[in-house]
Amino acid sequence: MNILDSINARRSIKKFTERPVSREEIEQLLNAACQAPNHRLTEPWRFYVLGPRARHAYGEALGHRKAKRIDDPEAGKAVIQKVAETHESLPAMVAVAVTVDENPEIREEDFAAAFMGIQNLSLAAQSLGLGTHIKTGAIMDDPAARSVVGLPDGERIVATINIGEPEVLPDGPARQPATQFTTWVE
Repeated sequence: MNILDSINARRSIKKFTERPVSREEIEQLLNAACQAPNHRLTEPWRFYVLGPRARHAYGEALGHRKAKRIDDPEAGKAVIQKVAETHESLPAMVAVAVTVDENPEIREEDFAAAFMGIQNLSLAAQSLGLGTHIKTGAIMDDPAARSVVGLPDGERIVATINIGEPEVLPDGPARQPATQFTTWVE
């Protein structure tokens, strides 16, 4: 499959088989991420590969955030447990963080570089027969999530990536062609 086919075929995978993802496969994906362009060669990315206990704890942190929106305490506990168990059962999960530079320009460049790395990782996963689901949101700054990951001061989680063999390959949503967003300036 050429790169254009891979880009067009990439999907967010939400259901994985039980096949484990090997350390070697994860290392291949992380090495692909490190090939992303990064201005000034800052190499701002940091990767935290979460094992089953850490995935469970991360899921609990996320579940607590979701449970805050539920009035019934028992239903809230059930949500926390379900989210924790769902995360624990993932074949693999990586938290991607960036170093936080004092210079706002470098900070923005580093954030962009990390996401280019995440795209590389996702395309590399597809080449290995794996799928990914990239997750972002307010949980990234949650103290409990940061603690689970073991994030030091001076780093910020920008995404987590669920990785595994896809159980189902979903059809992609219809996308607008680039012409809808392009202005040619002379």
